[in-house]
Amino acid sequence: MDLPESLIPTPGPYYRKRAALTLLRNNPDFRLLFGAEIISFCGDWFLFVALAGQVYDLTHSAALVTALYATLTVPFALVAFVGGALADRYNRKALMISADTVRGFLALGFFFIHTASQVWILFLLFGSISALGAVFNPAASAAIPNLVSREDLAAANVLGAATWGTMLAVGAAIGGLVVVAFGRGAGYVGDSVSFFLSAALVIGIRGQFSEPRLGEDRHPGLIEATKETLGYARRDRRVLALLAVKGGFGMGAGAIAFLPVLALTVYHAGDRGTGILYAFRGAGIVLGPFLVRPFIREDDLRTVFWGIGLAFVVFGSSYAFVAWMPVIWLAGVFVLLGHLGGGIQWTLSTYALQLIVPDRIRGRIFAFDEALISLTIAASATLAGWIADYVDVRVVMLGLAGVTLVFAAAWSLATRAVRRSLRPVPAASAEPEVPARPELPPNPPS
Repeated sequence: MDLPESLIPTPGPYYRKRAALTLLRNNPDFRLLFGAEIISFCGDWFLFVALAGQVYDLTHSAALVTALYATLTVPFALVAFVGGALADRYNRKALMISADTVRGFLALGFFFIHTASQVWILFLLFGSISALGAVFNPAASAAIPNLVSREDLAAANVLGAATWGTMLAVGAAIGGLVVVAFGRGAGYVGDSVSFFLSAALVIGIRGQFSEPRLGEDRHPGLIEATKETLGYARRDRRVLALLAVKGGFGMGAGAIAFLPVLALTVYHAGDRGTGILYAFRGAGIVLGPFLVRPFIREDDLRTVFWGIGLAFVVFGSSYAFVAWMPVIWLAGVFVLLGHLGGGIQWTLSTYALQLIVPDRIRGRIFAFDEALISLTIAASATLAGWIADYVDVRVVMLGLAGVTLVFAAAWSLATRAVRRSLRPVPAASAEPEVPARPELPPNPPS
């Protein structure tokens, strides 16, 4: 298979001058947003480690543990369609602060759950926290291109993906140790405090979270906004292909929900084991974006599509081995390798959408993007969790890895015409044209 020349990394002056650390040092607004995400993500994984052990101790059900991961994703997906429209209609900064504040109080509610009959309350609280994330995340993703320059956008996306992965690794690892040492209540407190600190940092951001909106673009109705979003994606096949990336990825990524089940039932490592596997997952997500950074070139998006296809193969191939290792540390190594691919595909697809999609519709596109992966992961995890009550969990995970590889092949074949249409253009002319009226752009050349 002949790869385009753009897949050969060329660390030119852009790469040297626009390094991630330079962006953090020179852009205080992005630095505050980055800090808010670090703190919030770390608290999230403190909470998840504590809740996974709590659900298993109270119910002894693998299906309910995987359902916990589904609870992390389904409410997010359902609310994301509204959250994206809110991000394009209202003050993004105010939405983020409000979502963080409410989540901070909700996280304290887990202290009142002590019996199996109260587990439904745990799911309700966790689902509510997840739903509010669907208000926070699209607003944050849509705001980044307004808080950083176009030249810094690639570096910002690498940092964003690395932030999530770093805090998954750190939060899960420390969370497992803290929960074992101080009890699960420490996880609840850690998550609550993280939301309040995140809100405080967002308050300090002085830059504009969105471009000025005039006329009809300022307050589109929810139905109209949703129609415009679907129409935009349907007409621009680049965007449609990129949205399909995360949605398809979620079909096999239900395997992620089985990591606590493996830790608790296969490797018998308890909450500490859950922390270990999710820490390896986070390490892979951290390293993936930095490995792919030299290949990101604004003037040739074909590189993005090639990279996404290869990243799928890495994820599926690695997860095929995770459940069959003799010890949990070797399983963690394959988790890390898998999420090198996962981190790369997330970074590349997010960067391309931020580059292509105009500000007036960007929040809705990102909400739709995150909703697709949330729904497919939830469906995958829920169905596979039910099967795992009757079939060996290792066999189920192997099947999910196979689903990922099949989708990788199908997506690569289906997007051949899109890749051929992405001819290199000068970076100066790559700025997408934003129509003055809410008309939909024509199809890109095929």
